[in-house]
Amino acid sequence: MNNTLLLDPVRVLRGIEYSVELSAVLIEAGVLTAFGEESRQKAIGLGVASTAAPTQIVAPCLVDPHSILETPCNGTHETIESLRRCAASAGYGQIALLPRGRVWRDRPDCLQDFSRGSTSDVHLHLWGGFSQNGRSKGLTPHRDLIEHGAIGLADDDAFISPQLLEQGLLLGEMGSFPVLVAPRDPVLQGDGMVREGVEALRAGWPQDPLTSEILPLIQLLALQKRHHDRHLRLMNLSTAAAVEHLVAYGRDAPLSSVNWWHLLADRNGLVAEALGWRVHPSLGGPKDREQLIDAVLNRTITAISVHAISLDDEDMLLPSDQRRPGLCGHHLVLPALWEALVNQHKGSIESLWHALSFGPSALIDQPPEQLSQGSRRWLLFDPNHLWTVRRDDPQAPRGANVPFLGQQLTGRVIASGLSY
Repeated sequence: MNNTLLLDPVRVLRGIEYSVELSAVLIEAGVLTAFGEESRQKAIGLGVASTAAPTQIVAPCLVDPHSILETPCNGTHETIESLRRCAASAGYGQIALLPRGRVWRDRPDCLQDFSRGSTSDVHLHLWGGFSQNGRSKGLTPHRDLIEHGAIGLADDDAFISPQLLEQGLLLGEMGSFPVLVAPRDPVLQGDGMVREGVEALRAGWPQDPLTSEILPLIQLLALQKRHHDRHLRLMNLSTAAAVEHLVAYGRDAPLSSVNWWHLLADRNGLVAEALGWRVHPSLGGPKDREQLIDAVLNRTITAISVHAISLDDEDMLLPSDQRRPGLCGHHLVLPALWEALVNQHKGSIESLWHALSFGPSALIDQPPEQLSQGSRRWLLFDPNHLWTVRRDDPQAPRGANVPFLGQQLTGRVIASGLSY
């Protein structure tokens, strides 16, 4: 991007209370310095001609409410530096990291300050561990974790023991801070890789019963009713039945997330060798995907998560049923979801940004992102930009488990003010 640029006209979404409007913005050295007529007048004074971009959109940064960074400082997997680089180029200004790592973040001394000495605009938040080593065997020092910077409490991507969860909620050391729990029972799931259904049976895939999500979800909703002064968050809902339970709960239902991949793929749409099969929670059928999309667009589900985990080439040599689950690729999320939610399902840009930015901010209890003068927290998205997904792309993560490799996508974040 040029050092000084006047985009006029361009679509602008300034924040959570605004609608998209056709306007103008002036950007100087990565800083958004003016809107509308003020930007035009300043550009005249600077001798800067306008660049017409009527189909592009300038909008606030995106927020990822939960992902995984196992080796933050070194190694062949994703690190703090590589994650920030990928996030910044993809327009993600905030990422909240789950406790899972080579060192489980379940004690105050394990909450490494990722911001110390950094000038990056990408904020990395930390969820503190709810149970010791994430094994549901004993509580961590919740109050100490919060006091040392944790944004809330979580474990991994499986259900916390309901007895231990109730104990922690009764003690209440987390106060008003959120507690993020995945309604996934690994015992009920067993070796299941795909949600049960006729298609999965025909394909011979090990099936994951619906009860592995619904029974934990029912328990979590009951716990929220009993402990209404606590703030449970539901991680990665994946079925139409889960959406129905959320709707039945009513207006005070816990805030919830859905993984971006579950809005794009289902058990009917992937070839047998596709790496997208191996995710937690398991992929469901077309009805699940459609219900999840509707729940995002009508804001029943609060946030879309990336829930990225980086696997290396050695990991990817393993058969699907032996490989660790998960995908990575923050740079793919907005382009793929623009196509699915805006182009195909006719959702509004405002609804998409609520799910990718404002809603995730609420889920992690942070102020919503917004465009403001003097700020670098903006992105420029071109919905018509054609590009091919490659491992050596500067926006790509280090992981080998990137979907869509070799495929052409339409739409890309072509600029961002975020430094990394």
